[in-house]
Amino acid sequence: MQMFSSFALRRTAVALATGAGLMLATATASAQIVYSGLVNLNIPVSNNGLYLNVVTGANNLPAGGPGSGVAGWDINPWSTAGLGFFNPSAPAGGAYLQSAPGTVANLSFGSAIGPGATFGNGLSGNNSQWNVNSSDNVFGFRFINEAGGTLHYGWARVSLGATPTTAGRSLVEYAFELTPNTAIMAGVVPEPSTYALMGLGLAGLMVAARRRKQQQ
Repeated sequence: MQMFSSFALRRTAVALATGAGLMLATATASAQIVYSGLVNLNIPVSNNGLYLNVVTGANNLPAGGPGSGVAGWDINPWSTAGLGFFNPSAPAGGAYLQSAPGTVANLSFGSAIGPGATFGNGLSGNNSQWNVNSSDNVFGFRFINEAGGTLHYGWARVSLGATPTTAGRSLVEYAFELTPNTAIMAGVVPEPSTYALMGLGLAGLMVAARRRKQQQ
């Protein structure tokens, strides 16, 4: 996995286009996003589905066995009747951000996933919120990091075929906020252009510093 500071939002990329903006963005960034990259993990159309530990990346694939084989698993999309979401034992109250009781929300880009949201399980029969023949499906989750017992928030993107139970559905990518009890925005990942701008900004600052030194 890769770890990135949350100033990689689009608005910060604009700020990074100027040297002063780079320094400001760096100084004000406090949260950090851990991003999986593109993983494309199969979600078996079965009573087991996909069990995933979002910290270690451990899962039950390729056989698609039970969660007992995945230490500390955090999320479990599953079901032969639709797209369902099974809860781990913690956190109490459920792991998935809901739009209604038993309905896991399909979030728009930039939606907040954090302490103010309602969490629970996802009934496999509530499928109207999911976009078929699309990877434009993002759900929010929370989990307990077994390493420190702290609560964290994250998001994951799902690709579906012609129906929620078409074989080949997959979990495309996911991310979580490394800082405990801190909200994350759905779909937000670092953009390559952001780092290119950072490099240009740093190069400009280094050239300016070198020139000042030569003039002294």
